Amino acid sequence: MSSDYRPSDYEWIRELLDYPRSLEERLAFFEDTSEVTLPADPIERVIFQERAKSAIRKVAQNRGHLLLVGRPGTGKSLLAEMFEEVLDRSLGDILRPREAIAAFPGKDRNHIRVAYEAPEALDRALAEIRRAVETAQGSVEEFSLEETRRAVRRVRRGLLAAGLAAAAGGFVHPAAWIAAGLAGMGAVFLYLQETQIRVQEKIQQDNAGGGRHDLKPLLDQIPEVLHDPRKEQRLMARIAEPSARNMKGGFRHDPYQSGNLHTPCHKRAFLGAHATAPILYIDELKTLVRVGYLAELLEVMQNRKYYLEGGRNSGSGAADRSENPLRAENILIACCNHDTLAALQQEGDGAFLSRIEDKGEIVHMESAVPETPQAVRAVAQYAAQEVRRLEGEFRRCWGEVLAAEGHEGVRRRCEHIFGRPLPGEFRMEARPLSRAAVMEIVRELRCRASDGKLSAILRPINGVLLAAEFAAIFENAPRVEPAHIRRALGEHLSLEGGLARELIEHRKYLKKYIAALSDSIGYVVGLAVIHSTASGQMFGQPLPIHGQVTAGGADRVTAPGRMGEIAKAAAQNVRASIKRVLDALGAAGVGYEMHVEYIQAHDGVEGDSASVAMDIALVSDFIRQPVNPRYGVTGSLTGEIILAVGGVAEKIRSILDPDLGMEGACVPWLNKHDVEPLLVNAEAEFIRRGDVPGIRIYRGAGRSLPFDVFFCKTKYNAYHILMGIDREALEARMAERIRRDLETLARRGAAAG
Repeated sequence: MSSDYRPSDYEWIRELLDYPRSLEERLAFFEDTSEVTLPADPIERVIFQERAKSAIRKVAQNRGHLLLVGRPGTGKSLLAEMFEEVLDRSLGDILRPREAIAAFPGKDRNHIRVAYEAPEALDRALAEIRRAVETAQGSVEEFSLEETRRAVRRVRRGLLAAGLAAAAGGFVHPAAWIAAGLAGMGAVFLYLQETQIRVQEKIQQDNAGGGRHDLKPLLDQIPEVLHDPRKEQRLMARIAEPSARNMKGGFRHDPYQSGNLHTPCHKRAFLGAHATAPILYIDELKTLVRVGYLAELLEVMQNRKYYLEGGRNSGSGAADRSENPLRAENILIACCNHDTLAALQQEGDGAFLSRIEDKGEIVHMESAVPETPQAVRAVAQYAAQEVRRLEGEFRRCWGEVLAAEGHEGVRRRCEHIFGRPLPGEFRMEARPLSRAAVMEIVRELRCRASDGKLSAILRPINGVLLAAEFAAIFENAPRVEPAHIRRALGEHLSLEGGLARELIEHRKYLKKYIAALSDSIGYVVGLAVIHSTASGQMFGQPLPIHGQVTAGGADRVTAPGRMGEIAKAAAQNVRASIKRVLDALGAAGVGYEMHVEYIQAHDGVEGDSASVAMDIALVSDFIRQPVNPRYGVTGSLTGEIILAVGGVAEKIRSILDPDLGMEGACVPWLNKHDVEPLLVNAEAEFIRRGDVPGIRIYRGAGRSLPFDVFFCKTKYNAYHILMGIDREALEARMAERIRRDLETLARRGAAAG
């Protein structure tokens, strides 16, 4: 019988065992990350995104636009910040605005005019205007009723003197007392009149404000400075919500709209990012689509100018606008995910994307990159950069305490935080990563990707490195070692990772129950993954499957539960594959109902990576051959060939725990390189069962707890590993089953007749 494998295939599998050694050789240029030299060029601090970095350099030189499209955590925001830093170093003196923007009254109360002027010249002009107003204010005579008050005072004093004279004469002529009383009453009345005149004078002076109220029309003509470039040093404005108000500007509401208290519109005007920032950075273009500003943005990008408008249907600023345009010569840097890109393609027939391509470039960020020597060195650089960043974070958080109380004060305060005593030599200082720890990071990035690539989604790794740093700090270790990284990986899980861990813990008992069955016919342990929507990380989990084939029923395959479209198509593909064998053996007239059950997969199943497991479960039940329940299997079945699937490394890792009782797995031949990261910091050797090659990984010390991974090209290779049966024996058993089914159906037909 011819073999599916060639002699060179076995050499390829043996070469996989050299991966840890070759990886260590690629990292031989340092012992720990303190020896790694960091690049001076800020753009080179972003790793893996070579095409994006090249595009940024071209766009920076041509002052064009840039759209970065990719998954979260690939470095879009970091590249945008680096873009600003590069432009600031190269063209900052040219791009940075030099002229201030001032607003003047326009042709009527609802219009303004804007002017660009050097800030110093504008300061001098405004100072001269204010001095002239102050001079005019001082020339206004103060309101006074002194003449009236003086006349009343003279009459009051005369009446008072006459009253005194009449009172003196009253001792001689009693009738004089009447004249004295009348004179006194008159004097009192005039005193009250004089007091009222003084009060009226004070009220008029206070209301006049020393002449300021009379000068309000003149004060309303003073220009208003809308933007002073000396007060803003950054080239880039980060727009959280790109609306017309934030991007263009407008006019504020005037609460005093009546009488002589209104505020002229040029003093209520304000500018947006278009007029003030050379570079506009929109982190999430989804908000641009949501708020409906895309059409206006396209107009501004086309004309490179715009008019300031009130922008409201009602209110005091609805009718306000500028008579002349504002400049808007902006460089646009935007980021979005792939779902937003689909919306941009539909919006205006892709007008926004066309505008970006006309003046710049659209860059798709890499989610995974090939593991080249340059990529491995970049991982070491990334780790060194993170250590330096954490050093800065520790200084920012604990620098004041360290300066005042020393390391003892930091240790004492940290004991309150962590609720346990810390060693006396405790130091809140970032530790460099050893070479072996960097190898663990490379291993993790390989596991999170497929096809021999490194995952470029690095944001989740930042949290892993922080957790590993704390693990090393609490142990007072001089460096971060692989054990710290592995511990951090176990603690730092995403939402989906925590769910996957709970499922694995739950299925440990389910798997032990299936493994304890004396009759494991039709039961297969498939391997599935959960994808994290936030980080893009995959988390493997065992997926027990049960298959059953019944003769004489409807010729169909049923799979209860929530199955996605791809999983349904995979089930139909398995049915077609088995039916082809049955037809070749003379069972064309026999109807077989195939039932597939994903055991306790309550959240549904999607994908075709379980199609090989489904096929084995159905074949096992059809020929009544037990399946080894201590082996998992994954792969996409097409005819007899097993094709590659995603997440193989994570799937194998999900069943490596010895407590789960698993002893091996069958994976597609095309996924052989995905096993390489599992060999890092582990003992392994080449094995072979029949014609099928594999690798044995030892999970315990002293070459104990072996775990075998076999690489299958066809489904018959998987049959050999999981059921111990070759192709000839399988076909003979299937023919025997078909013969029995035909006899049974014939007897039923005769009895019915």
